[in-house]
Amino acid sequence: MSTEQTQAPNQAQDARAALIALRAEVGKAVVGNDAAVTGLILALLCRGHVLLEGVPGVAKTLLVRALAASLDLKTKRVQFTPDLMPGDVTGSLVYDAHSGEFSFREGPVFTNLMLADEINRTPPKTQSSLLEAMEERQVSIDGTPRPLPDPFMVIATQNPVEYEGTYPLPEAQLDRFLLKLTMPAPSREDEIGILWRHAQGFDPRDLAAAGLRPVAGAEQLATARQAVARVTIGPEVIGYVVDLCRATRELPAVRIGVSPRGATALLAVTRAWAWLAGRDYATPDDVKALARPALRHRLDVRPEAELEGVTADGVLDRVLASVPVPR
Repeated sequence: MSTEQTQAPNQAQDARAALIALRAEVGKAVVGNDAAVTGLILALLCRGHVLLEGVPGVAKTLLVRALAASLDLKTKRVQFTPDLMPGDVTGSLVYDAHSGEFSFREGPVFTNLMLADEINRTPPKTQSSLLEAMEERQVSIDGTPRPLPDPFMVIATQNPVEYEGTYPLPEAQLDRFLLKLTMPAPSREDEIGILWRHAQGFDPRDLAAAGLRPVAGAEQLATARQAVARVTIGPEVIGYVVDLCRATRELPAVRIGVSPRGATALLAVTRAWAWLAGRDYATPDDVKALARPALRHRLDVRPEAELEGVTADGVLDRVLASVPVPR
């Protein structure tokens, strides 16, 4: 075996170790949200975006800030408000009186990790300004496409219970998010841990004092993504993904089921999950583990079914229980 052939596996192992260390580093600031942290790492591996949902006070913004502090990447935060304009996100042309010409001033979207805080508080016109950035990794200003940095990831937060003054995300934009992660209230033990840290002087506004430092960067991500692309996907796993997604389209409680884009998203995070677990092959159990975060936001439950208590997660639980698992 040549030196180059042995270097590639070693580099992949180093990249996996760096991303596992990233999960531990974020845990220095955020208690009891390992699933959400893992979901963010999977999205980084898949070049995807994340919608982070939870009631106020469960550390959604802190989680993203801790992730940014643990990555050697550029990051920017935008507080979405009703008066935010598309140019405030993407950037705009500015007239220079001295030169008599227009120059482009970059918006906050020109970064590696963009936190779109309370994204549902801004009107659809401004929400849609992110569509091209999320899908094409570029923004077009005055007809000129401008590429965004690589890696680029949007993490958007929203409150699921407060509807006054909010604008629900349209289905087309929801479908652009790779994962929808939910952050529930912490358990009693986790909440004791949170208060204990604060009693010891933890300040969420000063993550450097909490000991957070960059443990991974663009180089490790690039290596990890190449390794994820080599994870083996058997025909039985692909068939299982297809059967799950097709089953969501046949339920009477669902108006619109999971699209083929949703199926490819589930397949992508399945491969990333398998690689992060130290395997070079994916299993149906990997698919089951990622089905809810990858598909819950792609289901449109009928209003009459919602009145009866039917939820997207409930639909997925039913589908996972009814579709045969290949062995």
